[in-house]
Parts: sequence; structure tokens; C-alpha cells
Amino acid sequence: MIYRKYLKRALDIICSGLALLILSPVFLIIALAIKLDTKGPVIFTQKRVGKDKEPFKIYKFRTMLTLEDSFYNDGTPIENYDRITKVGNLLRKTSMDELPQLINIFLGDMSIVGPRPTLSYQVEKYNANQVKRLEVKPGLTGHAQVSGRNSLSWDEKIQCDIDYVDRITFLRDVKIILKTVLVVLKTEKVEFTKPDEISKHSGDVRKDI
Repeated sequence: MIYRKYLKRALDIICSGLALLILSPVFLIIALAIKLDTKGPVIFTQKRVGKDKEPFKIYKFRTMLTLEDSFYNDGTPIENYDRITKVGNLLRKTSMDELPQLINIFLGDMSIVGPRPTLSYQVEKYNANQVKRLEVKPGLTGHAQVSGRNSLSWDEKIQCDIDYVDRITFLRDVKIILKTVLVVLKTEKVEFTKPDEISKHSGDVRKDI
């Protein structure tokens, strides 16, 4: 309980702050690569749902063409996954597109370990049990990400998150972080392979995801 209530946040501040300092040259290199590859901003922002359903702005390196550049010469819109840039594809394979979320962690929007931040249209579909995943801050990585990642359906991911929320310990967080390193080194595919009712979007999905 002491770790969950006090120490977890303290470690988030210390670790994210140090990581931002150490990785600043990497941030610069990635920023230059994105700018040289395609037109548009370096950082992509999007509204996500955090702890207790509080909205916040998440930061990621842009990995897709901007909406303005997402059309073929005949005016036909480019499909989402065809909008992924060359640099963006590499960033996604290595999960380096998520690095700017260290800023979210330092600011207190997120934690190093926790359920991945979700979109509002998905939260609206949660039942009384699934909403439990919002009892803690979303994480840069989490139990679901090291238990199958995108091979899991949203129902399966959420159940992993609920299991994590019920049993948060320092040793478990360390274990998830170490497993995350192994997952990233495998450079798994980013495509979501098991869509379901929670992940389905009824509106326009032509945006950076």
C-alpha cells in the first residue's frame, strides 16, 4: 500500500526525469529524422483518458503522414497503415515513438507501469468491472503489453489490467519493466490482430494511432 500510494510516484518522477536527461540526444536525432522524412510536426498529441476518467494530452513521436498529406494524387484517401512513414515504421517497431510519454510521466499524467492510456470512445463501452482499470494512472508499459500485446483482444487486455490494478507491488513493476525490454527487442508487429466491439470505432479513424 505504501508503494502504491507514495513510492510509485516518487520513482516515476526520478526515473522519468533521469531518462529525459540521458535520452535527450536520442530525442534530437529522432526529431531530425522525422523532419527530414516527411512534412509535419515532430510530436503527435492526442486526448486520452487517465486515472478516474480524467482526460489528458498524450505525447508521441509522429509516425504517420499528416491528414493534409494523406491523399493520393487523384484525391483518394490513403489507408491508415499506408500512412505510416519510413521513420515511423522504425519507431513503431522499436517502440521509440512512445518515448515522449516520459514527459507525461514526469508531469504526473502517467506512470512507468500501468494500463495503457485509452480513448474516450472505448471507455464509454466499459462495463462496471472493466472501468476498474481506470483506478490507477495509465502506464508507459503494463501487464497486458508483456502478456501478448496486440495478439490480445481488448477484453483480454482489460482483464490483464484489472489483475494488475488488484495486485500492484514494486517487484511486479520491476518484472513488467524487464519483460518489456525483451518484448521491445523482439520488435513485434504493431498491428492490432484481434479487433472487437471495444476497439471498433464508429467514426473517422484516419488519424495517427
